[in-house]
Amino acid sequence: MTSTLETPTLHPDVKRFVQGAPLRLLIGGRRVASRSEKTFQTMDPATGEPLAELYEADAEDVDDAVAASRRALEGTWGNISPAERGRLLWKLADLIEEHAEELSQLESLDTGKPVTETSMVDIPQTVDHFRYFAGWTTKLTGETLPVSFPGEYLAYTRREPLGVVGAIVPWNFPLMIASWKLAPALACGNTVVLKPSELTPLTALRLGELVQEADIPPGVVNILPGYGPTAGAALTRHPEVDKVSFTGSTAVGREIVRNSADHFQRLSLELGGKSPNIVFPDADPDAVAGGVMMSIFFNQGEVCAAGSRLYLHQNIYDKVLEKVVERAHTIRQGPGVDLTTQMGPLISETHRDRVWGYIQRGKEEGARVLAGAERGEGKGYFIRPTVLEGRDDMEVAREEIFGPVLTVLPFKDVPDVVKRANDTPYGLVAGVWSRDIAKAVRVAHSLKAGTVWVNGYNMIDAASPWGGFKQSGVGREMGPYALEHYTEVKSVWVNLT
Repeated sequence: MTSTLETPTLHPDVKRFVQGAPLRLLIGGRRVASRSEKTFQTMDPATGEPLAELYEADAEDVDDAVAASRRALEGTWGNISPAERGRLLWKLADLIEEHAEELSQLESLDTGKPVTETSMVDIPQTVDHFRYFAGWTTKLTGETLPVSFPGEYLAYTRREPLGVVGAIVPWNFPLMIASWKLAPALACGNTVVLKPSELTPLTALRLGELVQEADIPPGVVNILPGYGPTAGAALTRHPEVDKVSFTGSTAVGREIVRNSADHFQRLSLELGGKSPNIVFPDADPDAVAGGVMMSIFFNQGEVCAAGSRLYLHQNIYDKVLEKVVERAHTIRQGPGVDLTTQMGPLISETHRDRVWGYIQRGKEEGARVLAGAERGEGKGYFIRPTVLEGRDDMEVAREEIFGPVLTVLPFKDVPDVVKRANDTPYGLVAGVWSRDIAKAVRVAHSLKAGTVWVNGYNMIDAASPWGGFKQSGVGREMGPYALEHYTEVKSVWVNLT
């Protein structure tokens, strides 16, 4: 494949941004080189070639960014009115919307995902999140308390910002998940040090430019592209970081919990998943087939909520499976910025090899290949959409693969499938397909998952909470539930006697 930067439809501002030498950190309202002046490259997943060069943040840069955040918190940002915070967040949302085409293409280049997805999901959701939480700035109220302590008192509560927030976002939805953390944190009056993944830092840095253009005061948002073991670890261990919000793997989540122990930082963690997608015999086979495509092959299957375990009732098993396999064979792969691409490459060579290893071990364990299980052609990190017929005890049915690999499993009745669906350390999401809504709701209530979708998949909204049970995480993002994780409740007593 030729360089995707030569794509004729690529926005000129994307080329300008990507080809700028080396891209700088944002600290205290200034775009600066890292203290060490070390740089690294982000790669184009569609070609395996370097895409851009960036300065690499390290522990010293984290110190600078946290100090800048603290100054802003105790200065300009801490004294700004709630209404003005809301106005600035809304202005930032307007700027993101104004630059939607550019940001969609930049996200597609860096992640490999289809630009049709970034333009229809990632960027609109980012805008919606900033606007949703902009509306909350003037509604963070406390309450008066009917205390019974002897005497006469005015007792009330107030919600105050936690302080400096360390936000660590993954590579699969870089800008959208950044908004899940930035928008509520800023709405509540906190300041933020944002560390994007080293694999996909470009839209975070472009967002930093828009933050400045929106006139958000210096130091309120600081952006540090760098590696997890260095910049990420320094952020989670920093004594002046009051809260860490992390989205990523369960293994890294455990490490962050350990790192936070010395200073008792507040934590919210959105982690892994191995989500069941359950189809009953009265479901519409065509609707199910389309939903399955969305559940597992959207974003190349690089989704924590991917419906990677498809439970088909034995009475509808063959009919639905035939439709799923047929559609998997027709998915068109290519560079994400190509408008005809339906599924892009995986994020990196390392991750492609990891996914490929799961496929090979699945075959060794006896899984039957119904579609895919092939590498793509060219230098990019492609794997064909893969459908495996397997068993619950197989590695491909138990571990999070984070790629376009679907394991299909038959079931006989409700108790059988609920027990098997819940037999996992994860509990992020689940899907249920049935025309019998009463049955679907009963199953939804029985599943150990933070979100259950009935007759659909991958529906998200800024007003609806997001997070998992068990090892899929701690806390919730989105909706008013997120505000609880970015504020402290203070109780005030006034003696009136």
